[in-house]
Amino acid sequence: MNLIVSAIGQGLLWALLGLALYLTFRILDFCDMTVEGTFPLGAATAVTAISHGMNPYVATLLAVLTGMAAGLITGLLYTKGKIPSLLAGILTMTAAYSVNLRIMGKSNISLLGQQTLFSSQFLKSLPQYFDSVFVGFIAVAIITLLLVFFLDTDYGQAFIVTGDNLTMAKSLGIKTDTMIIVGLMVSNGMVGLCDALIAQNNGYADINMGIGTIVIALASIIIGEVAFGELTLTQRLMAVSLGSIIYRLILLAVLQLGFSANDLNLISSIVLALAMMVPRLDGLLNVAHPILKGVRTHD
Repeated sequence: MNLIVSAIGQGLLWALLGLALYLTFRILDFCDMTVEGTFPLGAATAVTAISHGMNPYVATLLAVLTGMAAGLITGLLYTKGKIPSLLAGILTMTAAYSVNLRIMGKSNISLLGQQTLFSSQFLKSLPQYFDSVFVGFIAVAIITLLLVFFLDTDYGQAFIVTGDNLTMAKSLGIKTDTMIIVGLMVSNGMVGLCDALIAQNNGYADINMGIGTIVIALASIIIGEVAFGELTLTQRLMAVSLGSIIYRLILLAVLQLGFSANDLNLISSIVLALAMMVPRLDGLLNVAHPILKGVRTHD
């Protein structure tokens, strides 16, 4: 039971990453590789700040701001530097690796003996692993509500139009470059928040924490879409969070079968590939069903 609760808590914390990528990948139609650099950047910033005596809440906010700065750089490289989106993200991601080492001073930092967001008496009084469930649920609920509110405004609708049809958005007088930059800043700020919380929950920050994060985020998005089908935009945001939890439960089930934790990236890739093939397989079955039915009737 504790393992299931832990998986749900991790799923909720990691759901912030899925929501962040949904904003750029699905709504803005921007393949943002910055995420793999922003993810450890958030952890490095928060953990280093906390280890130097900074208040955990302020340190977490600082992680959000550094994430937004990374998104700003990618946005400027793409919109003003005219660098392709994929390459712009890779450039920022690569630069972030050196920045993270500069911030931490070494490859990893422990939070042993330090006060974090998870050190409050209330969270300590909860049953084992319920602290991450509580913090994750509150964070996901607030971020989801803010995104729903933002996307329902005129500015948010212009943001959606920018992702749907860039040419039409420009013809309507929408400042598409600004929309892309703002979208990348908000998304990467959410990524910074995600890893700041995860690092404080895990008790450390590591320079290699960002490896495979895009696959994890995409898995949350795809699993949510496959599991719940056609949904409204608000429901899709909720489905991403549920998809993150389902993904964590799948990983837990696979590990219980005897696989090593070293295989997690391989397992993540396989889970994502299978989830992406489900709609295709479903379509083939729908085509094959009437044919097979006709064959049986003929016989």
